[in-house]
Amino acid sequence: MEESKEANNKKSSILIIGVTSRLGFELAKASLEASHPTFCLVRPSTFSDAAKSRKLQILTDSGAIVLQGSLHDEGSLVEAIKQVKVVICAVNSKQVLDQKPLISAIKKTGCIQRFIPSEFGSDPDKTHISEMDQGFYSRKSEIRRLVEAEGIPHTYVSCNFFMSYLIPSLVQPGLKSPPRDKVTIFGDGNVKGVFVKERDVAAFTISTVDDPRTLNKVLYLRPPGNVYSMNELVEIWEHKIRKQLEKIYVSEEDILNKIKETPYPDNMDMVFIYGAFVKGFQTCFEVEAAGGVEGSVLYPHLKYTTISSYLDTLL
Repeated sequence: MEESKEANNKKSSILIIGVTSRLGFELAKASLEASHPTFCLVRPSTFSDAAKSRKLQILTDSGAIVLQGSLHDEGSLVEAIKQVKVVICAVNSKQVLDQKPLISAIKKTGCIQRFIPSEFGSDPDKTHISEMDQGFYSRKSEIRRLVEAEGIPHTYVSCNFFMSYLIPSLVQPGLKSPPRDKVTIFGDGNVKGVFVKERDVAAFTISTVDDPRTLNKVLYLRPPGNVYSMNELVEIWEHKIRKQLEKIYVSEEDILNKIKETPYPDNMDMVFIYGAFVKGFQTCFEVEAAGGVEGSVLYPHLKYTTISSYLDTLL
């Protein structure tokens, strides 16, 4: 019992910002399950939202400490940061630049041993589609450069796609479920993308916070069974439904025309598909050669949902 207490005492305290988002909620749950003292910074208005309040109640019932404040209230940020060793931000992509006051507060307090900014997608430094993504990736890169310029200890988490995005339709924009007759394949269908369930992203992320191997590095997630090309995804699905689908291949030129013809933000699904399954920005480089580390290699004990098992739930 004493050894268990001592082990828990060594676990870093964590502040999570954005806990009512899908990923933020999973991060908080994973932090609590791993016995980290867990703090959640939420805006006062959050409590008037029934769905968000239910999430907060679940977390507090599990031992989380809820603090009121916001990214635009420096006083509340500083007070919250002073209570922890690790800060994880899980705000949505539109709020990425709102992390600047948070970075300033982290620098001001000087007590944070690890900052994990809100990225949780494709590596923004390796995804070169700035002319069509409305600054989606450049904003994340801007935050990286600011973190590094301030000398803040960090880990960036590049999990690529969430499994809840695109896989429910088998990468068929506009569909709610996988096709049963014909399927569109973008590019030649041989370029691989990566999908990881939010709960698993959270478990890998929390595993990094006290791990010196991930300090000032990018944690890439490419777990076996979750890295497939479109041709492979279709083959897996065909095997499950015991039927061959009619395949319609769309060339890179046609994809680019579609992106240009479709107004923002309705074209963003195609932008992300283009980046992953045509240009290969998620898998076109070796993790170690890029100076990163891979989650399933560092934490082989972590169990995760594979694409095949996820597709089983869609039958």
